[in-house]
Amino acid sequence: MTVNHLLAHLPAVEQRRLLKRCNPVALRSGEQIALQDAPMRALLFPVRGCLALLTPLDAHPLLQVGMVGSEGVLGAQVALGMPASPVTVVVQQDGQAWSMPAEVLRHEPAGGAGLRRLLMRYVLVQLRQAATAAACLHFHALQERLARWLLMGQDRAAGNGFAVTQETMAHLLGVRRVGVTVAAGSLQAAGLIHYHRGWVTVSDRSGLEAAACACYAQDRASYRLGMQFAPHAFDEGGEAR
Repeated sequence: MTVNHLLAHLPAVEQRRLLKRCNPVALRSGEQIALQDAPMRALLFPVRGCLALLTPLDAHPLLQVGMVGSEGVLGAQVALGMPASPVTVVVQQDGQAWSMPAEVLRHEPAGGAGLRRLLMRYVLVQLRQAATAAACLHFHALQERLARWLLMGQDRAAGNGFAVTQETMAHLLGVRRVGVTVAAGSLQAAGLIHYHRGWVTVSDRSGLEAAACACYAQDRASYRLGMQFAPHAFDEGGEAR
């Protein structure tokens, strides 16, 4: 199993020491990883796959407010002394992750300064992205939001496609399924995606980026600014993605 992108930016000595304290775990689609306000006993550093960050509101269905893949970590708030999860978390795409007991931070030399610094930066990145998501939900059309969501999903997938149903997309975006059907149909008619039996493939990456709202690029800029490195390893190789 390879290294999570965030862990990869730790000094080599600290990275090796921390990985010895981690256990590999499987991420299975639909599995609930964390419950809002419940304590988290471990931090998860995804290597493959994707986690959906969800929030409840009254009797309404859970609404997706964020996504975490190999670029990030689940449980960064532990670095602030807050073990409770601020959101409910469900696996969105199958994959693997490194699981690190939360107590490791307390036992690390000098308090795990390198990791703690990255975690605190990541908390700020997530706050900024959550603010963008709130504005996006209010101001942008569904088709733009769907294009953004598909790009975010592909960023965290192993290739150009990933498994997802229209019902799931509608649920996570907080809209009716018929709206997703129309929006996805328009994107497919334009040759940007191909959707068939619960599997979506991004056919034209640059075209889909043009169809997405500006929030997608803004999220990536927020990550670069906050973390001081690119969101994904291949970005650092000079590829435009």
